Amino acid sequence: MVSCQRYDQGYYTAYRHLADEDLDVVFHLGDYLYEYAVNNVAGTRAYPAGTLPDLFNRETVTLEDYRLRYALYKSDPDLLAAHAAHPFVVTWDDHETENNYSGDIPENSVPPEEFLLRRAAAYRAYWENMPLRRPQLPDGPDLKLHRRLHWGRLAQFDVLDTRQYRSDQAYGDGWQYPGPESEDPSRTLTGDAQERWLINGWHRSDAVWNVVPQQVTFSQRYDTTTPPSKVSMDSWDGYPASRERVLAGAQAAGVDNLMILTGDVHVHYGFDVKRDFSDPGSRTVGTEIVTSSITSGGNGSAKPANWNTLTAANPHMRFYNGLRGYATVSLGRELARTDFKTVSHVTTQGAPLTTAASFVTEAGEPGLKPA
Repeated sequence: MVSCQRYDQGYYTAYRHLADEDLDVVFHLGDYLYEYAVNNVAGTRAYPAGTLPDLFNRETVTLEDYRLRYALYKSDPDLLAAHAAHPFVVTWDDHETENNYSGDIPENSVPPEEFLLRRAAAYRAYWENMPLRRPQLPDGPDLKLHRRLHWGRLAQFDVLDTRQYRSDQAYGDGWQYPGPESEDPSRTLTGDAQERWLINGWHRSDAVWNVVPQQVTFSQRYDTTTPPSKVSMDSWDGYPASRERVLAGAQAAGVDNLMILTGDVHVHYGFDVKRDFSDPGSRTVGTEIVTSSITSGGNGSAKPANWNTLTAANPHMRFYNGLRGYATVSLGRELARTDFKTVSHVTTQGAPLTTAASFVTEAGEPGLKPA
């Protein structure tokens, strides 16, 4: 699992290590590129002045802009090595188009028709540069990205798109207190059609593991131990009715081994997924593995400043680490093993790889246990 690889915030050292792993598939969970301008020294990479032409020093808006940005990212030898070594299954988040957009609603106040032209350009460039099939060729600003993959009877992978069909974020797109707007039962993160597709697929599944690669944090995250607490309105916390429908659908389908794979937040998290997050004693119904970024956010730290608060406020959080890296998951018929892997720095090259923590999840016993 990989995500969030802002080019100008560091070197792709983690990809060099990933290229040497013995893997069957890499799931890229969003933010393959960033739309922000890249200056002529490539930010913290600090190339010799003038190395990059000025055509990269602007935000991506047109089809040419997005195509050039993919060309820049794919010029990196460590990213190329990872692609050469492993097949990738990809899904996008926001930055492949624009930060924190929701459906056809842009981050900033531009006319909807103008934003949809930008979205069409971004989606076309994504399809051209990612390992997608011909039937997924976009139709203007629309591209059906969600899809279902099978690994025999061991695993069913339901790859989601939580960006294209979502309702607009409530109370803005940052950390806010929940309220009537965010708790409106009609709000959706997946769109109605994709939600039905997901749940119907679970009813037909005979896989040991039902795995959901997707973009934004599914599990509840409170930012204080003293209620009320703010939550991220851009994540599933900002769409609690949508999350409840998905969890109810998994329960109705009899899904025993639910595993959610997530990117976006530039940290490693390990969560026990609760049937009712408001009740710490609620039944654990799945696991969520959140991978850190490849470079986004710079070097990071093993113990971020809010580590004590978040781990105390969220007892279902089993692991939290803020260094860059990736996570590997090994699926077997009896158990799944997760290894959270980190590099000590990305602003200079050559960082070694460390396994920061390892957990197992036993089939039929959801939740994370130290390996």
